[in-house]
Amino acid sequence: MLNIGVLVSGGGTNLQALIDAQNNGILKSGKIVTVVSNKEGVYALERAKNAGINTNVILKRECGSSEAFDVALRDYMQNKNVDIVVLAGFLAILGKQFIDAYRDRIVNIHPSLIPSFCGDGFYGLKVHQAALDYGVKVTGATVHLVNEITDGGKILMQKAVYINEDDTAETLQRRVMEEAEWKILPEAVEKLCSTLK
Repeated sequence: MLNIGVLVSGGGTNLQALIDAQNNGILKSGKIVTVVSNKEGVYALERAKNAGINTNVILKRECGSSEAFDVALRDYMQNKNVDIVVLAGFLAILGKQFIDAYRDRIVNIHPSLIPSFCGDGFYGLKVHQAALDYGVKVTGATVHLVNEITDGGKILMQKAVYINEDDTAETLQRRVMEEAEWKILPEAVEKLCSTLK
């Protein structure tokens, strides 16, 4: 079984989907061994603690630079024998040191159908507002590998979600999470773990 490290910055709904998938036997080729946040006091850490998962907080300001933060994250994950890293609402850009250490083993979930509404500056509600402003009828979520280009790595899985006439960014965000993100993230992580075993 591969060791999974999860990086978080917020409420941790995607982390919860992974924990639930692990408990339900959907995620069976990997096990979450640690959850790391780049922000203190986020609810994702509580979710991890409630599930009996080791947690840690690594703050960029305490590291002194982006490079030092990257190295601290990498060293921590390696010390925990992490094989695969999952970004579950992690709002920091990973640098070369980290990406090189976990090349083709870093998974991210993005709340649109890449290549639409992705890249630098597209995260959270901004993605859903952009989809509404553009007038697309279908959006969704994408699980992809992380490389040096923001949202530019190989696509592992996608799921479409239809947009309703009366959708707001908030209602759309919720539906994309429920109908797409929480389903395909655990499935994609399981698939990657089973192929790397």
